[in-house]
Amino acid sequence: MSKRLFHALGRDEMLAAMQASDAAYEGVFFTSVKTTGIFCRPTCPARKPKPENVVFHPTAEAAMAAGFRPCKRCRPLSLPDDAPDWMPTLHAALQARPDRHWGDADLVALGLDPLRVRRWFKERHGLSFQRWWRAHRLGDALGALAGSGSVDAGGFDHGFASVSGFRAAFARQFATTPGRARSGIPLRHASIETPLGTMIAAAEDRGLVLLEFLDRPALIKELEELRDQHGYLASPGEHPHIATLRPQLAAYFAGHRREFDVPLHLPGSAFECATWSALRDIPSGETRSYAELARALGRSGAARAVGAANGRNRVAILVPCHRVVGQDGRLTGYGGGLRRKQKLLELEGVAMEGDRISQQRGLW
Repeated sequence: MSKRLFHALGRDEMLAAMQASDAAYEGVFFTSVKTTGIFCRPTCPARKPKPENVVFHPTAEAAMAAGFRPCKRCRPLSLPDDAPDWMPTLHAALQARPDRHWGDADLVALGLDPLRVRRWFKERHGLSFQRWWRAHRLGDALGALAGSGSVDAGGFDHGFASVSGFRAAFARQFATTPGRARSGIPLRHASIETPLGTMIAAAEDRGLVLLEFLDRPALIKELEELRDQHGYLASPGEHPHIATLRPQLAAYFAGHRREFDVPLHLPGSAFECATWSALRDIPSGETRSYAELARALGRSGAARAVGAANGRNRVAILVPCHRVVGQDGRLTGYGGGLRRKQKLLELEGVAMEGDRISQQRGLW
């Protein structure tokens, strides 16, 4: 599947993706550098090579067969979306002591290497384990504010040793005070492992608000919009809607489920909400073009606006923007990456017209 996408790309497009460290091309191609003999992911943070020194390969195996060795910095042979084998031990300990202030000594007592734990959380969440756990406890405290008689008592109830420490940590996490946060909307988010990579799900009591692949470039902007425009205060943690989603998503990827019954809450403009509703009306196993989607909305000629609203969808798979293709049936842009878009369509039984067109043109 990735080989098909690779051969459908031009060299200029791959060079641009490499220069931009575009995560949408992860798994679609690997960058091999003739002057160093090393091959990398498109998102490798190392200094970008000169274009004339670059050769592209569709797989890591092809790069190694050509005599290149894997980069030690971006680790193109690793599977960064796999949970490490020590995660069940840590998860069980956190569940048993949710109010504990976990430090390196506690991790060592569990038989874990603090450096490995810190590095994994930094790569996955952008935070050290201790900062991630502090944010998790603050999220619990935030959720309890509405029914709490005392703001400060909420801090003590969730493992903070002092009022000042709780208030300072709360302000750093949510950019507001605990008192003012009473009017905010708690949003809990957690990761979900899938065959196509780690996803982040976020939910509040009205429904699932966000489901995205963790490496989606627009993810940070989406979270900022939820905070600034819709009053959400996000923090790590589980939610019943996320718990409902996990087995349904697993069944979907196993090919045993086509529909979801997880409640959704999708803040947006009237036009965006109408577009997202129309996306949900596209049956599994079928696709629509942007023009067809616009006509379904009674807005013929608004294909460009429909495309923009499609791109602002925050709930992947359940609001199936991956089922929208180009007018000629070919794959078009997808925030989670073209590789994932094609895999989702294949999973749903869609035989892409774009594959037939590309085969006729001799692209693979």
